[in-house]
Order: sequence, then C-alpha cells, then structure tokens
Amino acid sequence: MILVLKNNADQKKVEDLKKQLTDMGLKLHLSEGMNTSLIGLIGDTTEVDEEWLGALDVIESVKRINEPYKKANKAMHPKDTVIEAGGRKIGGGYFQVIAGPCSVETREQMTEVAFDVQKAGAGLLRGGAFKPRTSPYSFQGLGSEGLKMLLEAKKATGLPIVTEIMSAEHLPLFEEVDVIQVGTRNMQNFELLKELGKIRRPILLKRGMANTLEELLMSAEYIMAGGNEQVILCERGIRTFETSMRNTLDISAIPMLKSKTHLPVIVDPSHAAGIRFMVEPLTMAAIAAGADGVMIEVHNNPEKALCDGKQSLTPQSFTDLMEKVKKTAGFFGKIM
Repeated sequence: MILVLKNNADQKKVEDLKKQLTDMGLKLHLSEGMNTSLIGLIGDTTEVDEEWLGALDVIESVKRINEPYKKANKAMHPKDTVIEAGGRKIGGGYFQVIAGPCSVETREQMTEVAFDVQKAGAGLLRGGAFKPRTSPYSFQGLGSEGLKMLLEAKKATGLPIVTEIMSAEHLPLFEEVDVIQVGTRNMQNFELLKELGKIRRPILLKRGMANTLEELLMSAEYIMAGGNEQVILCERGIRTFETSMRNTLDISAIPMLKSKTHLPVIVDPSHAAGIRFMVEPLTMAAIAAGADGVMIEVHNNPEKALCDGKQSLTPQSFTDLMEKVKKTAGFFGKIM
C-alpha cells in the first residue's frame, strides 16, 4: 500500500501517522520526490482501513500494490535509483561498462587486461575468482588466490571491481570488493540473498536462465528486505528452444523491468549468446532498449582462455566497441 502525502502536509501529523502505522506492525518505506512524498507500507495491510487513511488531512491518496515485491517496486519509489560503486554511478541516466576476463587465471593476465579495459574506457573491472560451472571437471576458478590477484589489479588501475560470490561463507573474503555479483545459478539461493541483505554494498543480481522477471524482482526483494537496497539487475539471456547460441538475450526484459522497478538494469551480452561476434550487436541493442550498462568479457588471449574464450573479446576488439558504445550511449542521453 502507498500513501501519497499532500504538499506542505503538517509534519507533526505525518510523524504521528507513521508511529501509528509502525505500532500496527508495518514497516515504512519513505520516498521524497521533487513534488510528491510517499509512504510505502510493507507487511500485512489487509487490516488497514483505506477509508480512515483517505480521510486524514495529510493524505492526498491511497493506492494498493498488487505485485508481491514492494521495495523493488517502481510505484513505491518512482524516481530511478542511482547506485554508486567506487565512485562510478549506475542508473538514473548514468551508463557504465563493466569489463574483464571471465576468470582470473594469472596475476599477469589479470593486470594486463585491467589496464587494457581501463584505457578503452571501462568504468569497472570484472573477473571471476570463484566460478560455478556446469561440469565438475571444468576450471572452477582460483578461489581466494584469484581474488587476491583481482584486488591487485584494482590497486594498480584504481578501477572498482565486480566478482561473483558462491557462498555466504566467503563474505569475509569480499571486504574490498566494490560490487558483489550473484550469478544465474544462485539467483534463488535465498539464504545467500538474506546474508547479502545484511551488508551495505552494491549487489549485481543476474537473472536465472529459466526465471521470470517477477522471480528476479522477488530475489532482489530478498536482498532489499534485509536492509541493503543497493541492487543492480542483470539480464544475461534465458534458455529457449534455440540451439544456435548459448542463450537467447531477452531484450524485451529491459523496458519491462524499467516499467516495474526503480533499480538499475544492465545486460551481459557475452553470456547471452556465448559467441564473440554477437557481443557488439547485442550491446548496441541493450543501449537502445534503455539499459543502464553492459558487462563484457575481455581476454588478452581468448583462444587459450580457461573459461568462455569463445565469447571473450580481445583488447583491441573491446577498444573498437567502446568507441561505438560512447557514441551510442551519448545519442540516447546516457552519461558515461
């Protein structure tokens, strides 16, 4: 339920109302806009009398939210949220490019790619230390050692870093990570989401390969309900009947999510198709559809990459793509 306050509403009466509502066991989500102030009611509102609320002289109108997600709901927070990570802004007109290798392999590889993507204009550096793989025989990442190499690359370049967490037990290792990524396989790992709700750092939440948008938003709600409202949503392609590419990028998910939530929405064109030549057109499509950023895999020697080399761009290809990204993002009024 959303309460729209009247302009110049008596603040003492508003505070008294807020106390009454919290005494009823409800949690309040406050949103201050340029012309409108809202109070979102979170909890069981079935016993709340709409007529009573509508009759109060501080209330302009009362609206019920039908969707099960509340904190992530755009109706609760009409203004787009801007997430800041290491001095970089994402959302609300700010566009960011996250780039780097699928997995951290060596110190030299990670640092070299970090400088390459920084020079090309990437705002954040990605690299997998803990890698969830379909096959138990595939490269699983270097773990804590890989994370140390990623942090060294961060120190050398100054780029904020994004890396994936596999278990809440690893959280102490992620103290210096700027954005913690939850991968597609853990999108509904609710115990992990609850733990991430207790910290105060941005979480990049990837859509599951077979999950609906509502399920994605409900996973975001788990994190936000815990108190951490710094969530970035990521469309990374879904599993369909098409076999010519790894996944199918659901480009329609971007405007649909934008209509439903105030959270930033980015796209991973590398995992979406799993094919190098498709990264550029999917990136352009994502910008045109209204995405707040893209996450692109870059490797200094894709043919010898230990993970996802077929979808990784070379540093030169990434540099060429970034020139197009800057022009296209600027055309659509995005700030990079």
